[in-house]
Amino acid sequence: MSARNGNYAAFYVDEPHSATDLGAHAAPDFIYFNQLRMWKGQDASFPFIDSHDKTYDVRDGSDWEGTLKPRLRERLRASKNMVLFLSDSTVASKALVEEIDYGINSEGLPIIVVYPEFNSKASLRDGEAFADGITALWNKVPVFKASMGSVPTLPVPLLKKTISSALSNSDFMLETKGSAKAYYYKV
Repeated sequence: MSARNGNYAAFYVDEPHSATDLGAHAAPDFIYFNQLRMWKGQDASFPFIDSHDKTYDVRDGSDWEGTLKPRLRERLRASKNMVLFLSDSTVASKALVEEIDYGINSEGLPIIVVYPEFNSKASLRDGEAFADGITALWNKVPVFKASMGSVPTLPVPLLKKTISSALSNSDFMLETKGSAKAYYYKV
């Protein structure tokens, strides 16, 4: 098994992928994920290690039980945390549900949740509670909502500095994780 040093990115893409040549690459959540890859490409010190690079690629038409599901699990077992993208476009697809369920409930991975439609740490909160828009997104993926209290969970906007801080925070790494609860940045 690979070293557990990767960041597993979980995001929704249509099943099956759109008929365009872009396929999954045109899905909004995949575009947000590619933002992390771009930041890493531009700045080698950006602390994102893509767990998807730890195994060979799978194709859209691959068999779920024989290829896709085992590959997702292999990547999750090579990860120290999960970066979950939740947006207005997110749907609880078979793959996303599997990633979240296995990542949290079998592997105990801490979760850094990226909310691309929120533009600041303050926008994620409403006083001492999470903003209604955040909790509404949890409802879109019931397995996440039901499981998130089992591991440390941190919501962040899609901002390089904030995501970099979260990825570097030992409370959100498997071997040194903090208490199981929903955290937030004080503003």
